[in-house]
Amino acid sequence: MDIRPATRHDATPLRVVLYSHDSVGLGHQRRNLAIAHALSRHLPELTGRPVTGLLLTGVERVVGHLPPAFDVVRLPGISKGGLGYTPREVDVPMPDLIDVRRAILAGAINAFTPDLVVVDRHAFGVDEELLEPLRQLRAELPGTQVVLGLREVLDEPEVAQAEWERVGTERVRDLFDAIWVYGDESVTDLRRTGAVPEALHDLVVHTGYLSLGRTTRSFLRDLVRPYLLTMVGGGHDGADLCRAAAQATVPEGMGHFVVAGPQMSAEERSSLDALAGPRTEILDEVPEGLLAIRSAEAVACMGGYNTVCEVLSTDRPALVVPREVPRLEQLIRARSLARTGAVDILRASELTPESLGAWFAANATGSVDRRHLRRDGLAEVGRQAAALLTPSTCEETVRAAV
Repeated sequence: MDIRPATRHDATPLRVVLYSHDSVGLGHQRRNLAIAHALSRHLPELTGRPVTGLLLTGVERVVGHLPPAFDVVRLPGISKGGLGYTPREVDVPMPDLIDVRRAILAGAINAFTPDLVVVDRHAFGVDEELLEPLRQLRAELPGTQVVLGLREVLDEPEVAQAEWERVGTERVRDLFDAIWVYGDESVTDLRRTGAVPEALHDLVVHTGYLSLGRTTRSFLRDLVRPYLLTMVGGGHDGADLCRAAAQATVPEGMGHFVVAGPQMSAEERSSLDALAGPRTEILDEVPEGLLAIRSAEAVACMGGYNTVCEVLSTDRPALVVPREVPRLEQLIRARSLARTGAVDILRASELTPESLGAWFAANATGSVDRRHLRRDGLAEVGRQAAALLTPSTCEETVRAAV
């Protein structure tokens, strides 16, 4: 796609809304936050207009920092258990909470009158909380561009197909203008695997991994170098890897930082310090995970999309220990990338302090060339957004007609 930098500058900001349902972990919000920074950085150059936006999220706080001219609309939190979604904090029936979330979404989206809406992963949100707000948006602002953003791996194809049947491909075609798949189609192509229905293939664009160009702040806690790093994302499901990492042997002359994550339970977190060896330190979190990865000698992590993308942006050796329940998403991702030589993989059933220590010993002084992967997805998202918004959908006549 050849999108040339704009020569005409318009002082009226493009308005962007990014929605994520945020029930488990931090990945959905972190992905939208990375996209917000990318749009804020690339769209002004490509369209000649500044960008302002809203991040609609159910996470208690923003994990990272917002771009300039962006703000947050906090949705009441939800959790996911064995019986489905439940309120995270407030003591009301789930249908009542969804009514509140739906009203907030409808009010925020339609009052903001966005030029672009990006929906992360779930087309219509939890219990279709986003369906009516999107229908209202289509009716009142037909020029608004609406995008569904998907990880490059959803789950096993049959599981993904059943989910699409519940969502409804006709409704997706009616309400979405494009489907951005955040991955390299030579590694995983959702059209080829059947994870996206054929009826939607014409909407699909593989952007490349959202890896290179991630925005960071220029500070990092004074981590004594050289060091190894173990990270488990938000930490809600990372206790097994953290326990093995805490007990793993650390090569001479190195330290080891194990980042437990802000969502690890207090009980699981409290057990880690007692397990840690003399050169291993347990941290609740680090202010800039990407900077910590860049400065590490080698990294062990789970297979969540955002952590893997941060690893792929570096040449640090990486061992991925994927979660395998309740979804096989992380295992599929890890296997696909391992076949390209980008990462190593260790199955959860093989995880021990000894196996992890052996990998650290073999990889603590190496590097990995990952230039064979498409990793410029953040820049491509900017180009794709500019193509959707230029020229007709950016005109003020669209908003004036409301």
